Formats: sequence, C-alpha cells, structure tokens
Amino acid sequence: MKKVAVILSGCGYLDGSEIRESVLTLLALDTANIEYQIFAPDEPLFHVIDHVSGEKSEGESRNILQEAGRIARGEISTLDQLDENEFDGLIIPGGFGVAKNLSTFAFKGAEASVHSTVASILKAFHQSKKPIGAICISPALLALTFGNLHPNITLGSDTNIAKEIEKTGAIHHVCQTSEIAVDNQNLFVTTPAYMDDQACLKDIYTGITSLVEAMTTLAN
Repeated sequence: MKKVAVILSGCGYLDGSEIRESVLTLLALDTANIEYQIFAPDEPLFHVIDHVSGEKSEGESRNILQEAGRIARGEISTLDQLDENEFDGLIIPGGFGVAKNLSTFAFKGAEASVHSTVASILKAFHQSKKPIGAICISPALLALTFGNLHPNITLGSDTNIAKEIEKTGAIHHVCQTSEIAVDNQNLFVTTPAYMDDQACLKDIYTGITSLVEAMTTLAN
C-alpha cells in the first residue's frame, strides 16, 4: 500500500470520530511510510455532545467536515471527492460518529442503514479488491453493507453487540484490544480499540498497527 483514504465522522468519541484512534491510525500509516488523505461528509452532526457531562448540547449544531478538520489540521476533503482509484486501501476509525453520522447503527442496530456515499465507497473498494480497515465500532459498517457475504469481523468481546451484529449475517470473532480479525476473502481487517472503554492506549496502538500491517499484506 502506497496511499490510503481515511474517513472521519467528526471530532470526539461521543458524537464524531474517536480522536485517539484517529491520530494513532495516522501515526501507524506514517510509521509504515504510507501516504494518506482524510475525508469526511460535509453535513451536520446528528447531535452535539458535551464531552465533560456526556449530555446533549441543546440547540447547538456542528458540521462533520469542520469538526474532522480539527484532527486533520485542515488538510481534509469532502467525502464526495474520494475516488477509490487513487488509493490502495481504506481505513475508518471508530467513535459514535460512525454509528450516528455515517450510519444509524446507534439507533437501529442490525436494521440500520449506512450513509449512501459511505456505502458506495465501501462497495467500490471491495469490488476493486482493495483492503478495508475498520476500527472500534466501524466494522458495523462492513456488516451492514456486506452482511450477505458473511464477513468475518470483530467488535471486541461484548456478547450483546456480537449477537446484534451477527443478525446482519456477519460472523463475529471475540478479540482483545491488541488483536485483529482478518477476513482474507473480503480483504477486511478489524480491531476493537475503544470498544473496551478501559482499554490501554498502547494496546490500541498495537491493534491499529497490526491492522495496517495486515492490510499491507492483503494488498500485495
């Protein structure tokens, strides 16, 4: 892999992209000498959450692209500019923004829909046989989009969420934070990261680094 597209869903784990997972993804790519470009939808967040109180910020509205631009240091493009032909792989970090802004998984579980542009991008990479990495809750997007293909994924070790995601047709594998699940047939690599709220940062980085390494192997 020479160049990877990264899709963000905002800034902050309760209503956007998980910041630590996002930064560690960029670090893992940079360490592997893989170029990356960051994308996000130019749309409002589903809602804004105060990350101190955990409560919804009533009457406040923010833009997904502008929020994600905080992580990208302004070097970010709108999601509709993502051309699969320009990249060797795709990575989506986690955070509730994936389940609220990129899909409706937070509200509808296995019956959720995926953002139409995100679904089109996922299908384009899959059809071109380019690896897709999904971190934390992001594997839900793979399950919702490709459930009929019975993809092998992980969302960590929570039994309830495993049961819910398997309703899509996906096959769930229990994984610890530092581990990954690899679907060699579909070229999917997934890792739990902060699906465990108590996860250690070093274990999350180990998992994300392993995800990048596995994607590189699948791309060759």
